[in-house]
This record gives sequence, C-alpha cells and structure tokens, in this order.
Amino acid sequence: MNFEPYPFEKLNELLKDVVPNSKYEALALTIGEPQFETPAFIQEELCKSSSLLRRYPKTAGEDSLRAAQREFVSKRFNVELSDSQIIPTFGTREVLFNFPQFFLFDKKEPTMAFTNPFYQIYEGAAIASRAKVIHLNLTEENSFKPEIDEEKLSTCDLVILNFPNNPTTSTLTLEELGVWVKLALKHNFVLLNDECYSEIYTSAPTPSLLEASLHVGNDSFKNILVINSISKRSSAPGLRSGFIAGDENILKEYINYRTYIGCASPLPLQSAAAVAWRDEEHVTIARDVYKKNFEAAREILGIEIPSATFYIWLKVPSPLEFTKKLYEKYNVKVLPGEYLARDGKDGINPGKDFIRIALVETQEKTRNALQRIKEALSWAK
Repeated sequence: MNFEPYPFEKLNELLKDVVPNSKYEALALTIGEPQFETPAFIQEELCKSSSLLRRYPKTAGEDSLRAAQREFVSKRFNVELSDSQIIPTFGTREVLFNFPQFFLFDKKEPTMAFTNPFYQIYEGAAIASRAKVIHLNLTEENSFKPEIDEEKLSTCDLVILNFPNNPTTSTLTLEELGVWVKLALKHNFVLLNDECYSEIYTSAPTPSLLEASLHVGNDSFKNILVINSISKRSSAPGLRSGFIAGDENILKEYINYRTYIGCASPLPLQSAAAVAWRDEEHVTIARDVYKKNFEAAREILGIEIPSATFYIWLKVPSPLEFTKKLYEKYNVKVLPGEYLARDGKDGINPGKDFIRIALVETQEKTRNALQRIKEALSWAK
C-alpha cells in the first residue's frame, strides 16, 4: 500500500531547515487537539474504575456506555435509537479506516467519494480498500459545500461527508443533508457523515444526518450512518470514545467484523466516557471558550465567525511560504491547506490558497498567536 505522508509529516519537512525566532514563545495551532484539562469529573470516574482493568472489554461495548451514547443522540438530535442501531467505537479514526474496508470488501470495483479537503484517514481507507476515489471539492465558489453530480454518485458504493467540516468550517442545513439522504436511497450508496465537530458550534446547534434521514421519511436510516466522538466536545481525545450509528442491517454485520479486529475500549475508559457523554455542562463551557477565541480572531484578523468547529480556514498569499515565514519570524506553526487536499482533474488543489489555524489554546495564547499572524499578514501582502 502506498499511503501519502500525513499532513503533519509534510509540515515537519517544510519547516525542517527553518530556525524559529526564539524571542517568541513557541505556539502550534496545527492539530485539532483541545489544549485544556479534561474535566475533573471525567478523570475521577476513570480513577474510580481502574479496578476494571482485570476484565476483558466486550466488542459491542458495555451497556452503560451504549445507553449514554443513545441518550446523547436523543437529547441532542431528538433521535431515538435502538440498541442495534449504535456501536461504541475506539474513537472514530479506527472506524473511518476499517469500516470502508469491511463494507467494500465484496464490491467488484469499489468506489468511494469524499469531501476534498478531507481528514486523511478517508484517503487511507480508500487505498486499503483498493477503491476508486471521487473527490467532492469544497471551494469558495461553492461556499465549501459539495456539489452534486448524480452521474458520478450513481457509481459510488460509499460516500463520506464531513459536516461540520474540517478544515473549511462549513455546515449543511437539515434540508441540504436531506437532499443527500434522498440521493443515497436513489442511487443505493451508503452515506456516512463524520460529525465529530457537531458539538463545537458558535450559535445554533448543527443538525445530524440522522435528523435529516427522519426529516425526509427514511425512518429506518436505510443506507445512512453517522459517526461522532467525545474528543473535541470533552477535551478528552485520550479516552478514544466514539460511535457509529444508523442502518442496523449494516451495523449487524459490521459488529461481527469488529469482533476480529480487537479494538474494544478498556473498561475504565468506557466508564469515564459514559459519564462524559451524559453531561452537557462541561461542553457548554468549552463552546464558550472557543467562541471567545473566534471573537478574538474577528477583532484581530477581521474574519467572519464560522457556525462550527474551532478552525479558521484563512486565505493568505503564497501559503507555503507564509507558513515558513510565520514560523521563522514569529515562532507560530499553522498548517498549509494544500496538505489537507488533493489536486482535482483540473490540476487545482482546493486547499492551495489557504492555511488552517486551530484555535485550541487558552484565550491568552490564542490572542498572542493571532496578533503575530496579523503582523505576518501585513508584510505578506
């Protein structure tokens, strides 16, 4: 298998000969990892549950965790799931990589489509599945929303959307998601939405593909799946707690597959995750922190505050050169957008004019970094 280097490997290669200005504190706004303490009540539950290490975890997950995740979906999206319509997963990275391999295994000429720019696991899964790839390009011209080409979609077995979107921060309305549900039914492809940023919204809550499925009358979630994670909402990526939910006919076979891959979450992690999924107060606090960071970005950089995520998708002159100079002169790391995307048939990379800035630091550090970026932009124009 020939996998592309990960975006952060490319960034390290780009900056390997650059000596940063030591007069500034080093600040990295590259990775989508909240730089805040995991809430104390989650840590306490993890410690209290440590004796459970003596037991093997079940592939299907503990009843308490499954119940907590179903309650989350019910409270947040007003969607009632049966136990057969949800599977706890070891975060979402593993399911995004292995689900396509499971689902596409018996397809003669498997075809996947996914948004571009994208989370690189989508591409890795396509490579591992020997799947043909169709890119759904997200550009300024289409407001960073995937255009619909039914001729191409009719050839797909699996389509992965990612809304709220990393890195462009765009969102789809309930009606827009509903259009995609209808397409999945019309052309008989499985539609999976990566909803890991659903809880990091700045004003109105963002909709789920599950809601959209009900909205258009697909009450059984036929061909519809979503994934979600605790990592962003609870500042707890180390808990590796996620889920996949939707079409129970697909999930019934997928749980059998998962029995063989050995990715069950340790029981203390499941106990801690269960209390985190059930609590909303700490998520509200986190959202307020991210919103204040965006308000600082609007004040300093003049950006429009996005509807969701904790990213800025910023258009800058010569992004690769800008990234190097920003690091050299101001000791700030950001991620060039082209590392998160691939060239289309027209030879154009939809991320080539942008950088991604992750506002995952404290307000003080965030303002500091944004001021440096503003200074860098003043000489980059």
